[in-house]
Amino acid sequence: MYRIFMVEDDNGILDAVKNRAEKWDLQVFGVKNFRNILSEFSEIQPHLVIMDIGLPSFDGYHWCAEIRKISKCPILFLSSASDNLNMVMAMNMGGDDFVAKPFDIDVLIAKIQALLRRTYDYTENMSILEHREAFLNIESSVLTYHDTSIDLTKNEHRILSLLMKNKGQIISRERLMDALWEVDCYVDDNALTVNIGRLRKKLEANGLTDFIQTKFGEGYYINED
Repeated sequence: MYRIFMVEDDNGILDAVKNRAEKWDLQVFGVKNFRNILSEFSEIQPHLVIMDIGLPSFDGYHWCAEIRKISKCPILFLSSASDNLNMVMAMNMGGDDFVAKPFDIDVLIAKIQALLRRTYDYTENMSILEHREAFLNIESSVLTYHDTSIDLTKNEHRILSLLMKNKGQIISRERLMDALWEVDCYVDDNALTVNIGRLRKKLEANGLTDFIQTKFGEGYYINED
């Protein structure tokens, strides 16, 4: 079942789309907190986003640009601001299609299906991990924090992916070394220490202090908080 993240503050429209989408095996999620859209995007891991332009706090252009920093997930704009200027702006900010309000739900569903078909016939969904407003695309070696993109080495990326996937759990040094062996010829205990140290310095240099915690004698972990 494809997951649709609908960034829309009109509950009537949200419910109508949700009810019709279910008949096509599409699962629609609404926004809980309009100041926390990126974290909700990361949690839902949607296959497609429906984005209104006029929203509480920040507009849809802002959130489209923020999502584009961490994902290639298709974004369909749905708005009554349907003049040519707004349509062009939506596409320039990273949108993939535009449907004007008022709209026919069957036309919207057809547009959604076409975008999903074009996207997932040829590309894989890109999973996003999030912690403390830092977003890691596990398909690449880039960590995004606020407006900064942090390039990671393959070992740093593998370490951080494993820790972020298992937030709240202590990951032993042995398990981390096993994960690194998958992408490197040989990683010993000293090499792991060096990689952890470099990764921590890189995170701290970009404002992510105490991101990786140490449990002496056991391993490393990331707090769930």
